[in-house]
Amino acid sequence: TGAEVDVKVNGQLREQWSRLELAAGDEVSFGILRAGTRFYVAVRGGIDVPVVLGSRSTYTLGAIGGFRGRPLQAGDRVAVGSPPGTAAGPETIDPSLRPQCSKEVSVRGVTGVYDHRLTEQGMETLLGATWTLTPVADRTGLRYSGPEVEWKPRTQPFGAGSDPSNIVDAGYAVGSIQIPGGREPIVLHRDAVSGGGYAMAATVISADMDLLARSAPGTKTRFQAVTMDEA
Repeated sequence: TGAEVDVKVNGQLREQWSRLELAAGDEVSFGILRAGTRFYVAVRGGIDVPVVLGSRSTYTLGAIGGFRGRPLQAGDRVAVGSPPGTAAGPETIDPSLRPQCSKEVSVRGVTGVYDHRLTEQGMETLLGATWTLTPVADRTGLRYSGPEVEWKPRTQPFGAGSDPSNIVDAGYAVGSIQIPGGREPIVLHRDAVSGGGYAMAATVISADMDLLARSAPGTKTRFQAVTMDEA
């Protein structure tokens, strides 16, 4: 599932988003991504790795969870859980239910907590410009290129950095939008640090975080302000 990619079993093309019955020794391979940024393989019975902090996922920056806290490597043998007696659910996922991997997206966000530190023109730029996702994009954060965003000049308080985009350290919400130095906005994603010294001009709503996660470098992105109730 996930990004658009050719799926092959023993060299024979198979359909994405569909259940595959495999025999011992079968080889599953994948082509080049046509859209999106990552695809997924689900195994009946689940991947049998320890639960860490309530999850079986891997946090590579902290080297915890998943399979020995690291990405899989050639030669790894991964255990699976005991499968149910019969497979449940549909054989394939209807195309109308599959998420789209568009090259142009509109991402909704709630402005704040430090949006007052932007000039009026700076906020208009953030919300009015079309931003391009750079190759610096992963589970830590996504960096965008585009016009410069203007911060209000001020005498920085004790404990803050020298740039107007710096603040005295504060906690970061998942989805926070930072614009260090007024250049290249960064949206913090699931594996980002939990706090630091950059102002957060807005926060992407949780409903649109997966939209960001499947955006490939080069995706044209616009940020749209919504109210808390709309979020």
